[in-house]
Amino acid sequence: MSDLSRPDDAPVASSAAQPGRPVAVDDYLGEFHVYEPHKAGLPPLKEYFKELWRRREFAIEMSRATIRATNSDTVFGVLWNVLNPLLLAVVYYLLVVVIRGGAHTLPHGYFAHLLAGLFAFYFISGCMAGGASSVTSAGKIIMNTAFPRMLVVLSAVFIAFRKFLPTMLVYFPVAFITGVGVSWVALLAIPMFMLIIVFGTGMALFLATSQVYFRDTSSFLPYFTRIWLYVSPVLFYPDDSFIVKLGVLELFNPLYFLLGGWSDLLVRGELIPWTMWAGAAFYAFATLIIGAITFMSRERDFAVRL
Repeated sequence: MSDLSRPDDAPVASSAAQPGRPVAVDDYLGEFHVYEPHKAGLPPLKEYFKELWRRREFAIEMSRATIRATNSDTVFGVLWNVLNPLLLAVVYYLLVVVIRGGAHTLPHGYFAHLLAGLFAFYFISGCMAGGASSVTSAGKIIMNTAFPRMLVVLSAVFIAFRKFLPTMLVYFPVAFITGVGVSWVALLAIPMFMLIIVFGTGMALFLATSQVYFRDTSSFLPYFTRIWLYVSPVLFYPDDSFIVKLGVLELFNPLYFLLGGWSDLLVRGELIPWTMWAGAAFYAFATLIIGAITFMSRERDFAVRL
């Protein structure tokens, strides 16, 4: 019989209706598990993360299966993942040129900045969109297999990362063609992108939980991400007059630190102040902690809600 997950506080007496079947002693082992409503609360963290690590291959294989099912691993699939943000960057570039009154008013290397920012933003939005639908789209697996549900969200993050990697093969030629080049400071963009991954994972976990309880989350998400794009340092540099006009409000925007630092390091080749690193780390890990706690405290109730 398939493994089903049983909440820790589910009464053992509920197994009386199934005599002779062994009842699971935890959320993952055993042949017979019972779903029952439970109060929100964290599972035993040591056992949870131990099981999460033991089944890490499940998340990788699940992401590979999804990529194959959507033909994202084909030549045209990879090409579209690159062309989509690339064409969008061209559109935004022409739009900013019109607004500013000519290409001569743009800073040096603006197109490379726009491209790098959009590629990173698309990774974050991919984490958010994939994470939001990850649990609800895996309803049958969740109801018939006992495993840490966080694996399906991590699978969505891995898919977003796989789609991001080919885009950097486009950025570097553009950087050299536009005269921006790549300096040694660009190596520091790697730890900054690791913080972006942490932030994207936290957002994916939080939105995956929200989608289970509020099914309109995924419908609202595209509008939210589009607005978020416009007020983040993607179309403009972090020190651009438009961003400066937002003043202290921009300090409450996590992408100001994450994408602003990413662009300054990768495109401008400038060392960013420690406050930018501190802001990026704070928002990344705070989002991950909030998202993980929200997800783990509710995941044993997912099967009842789906």
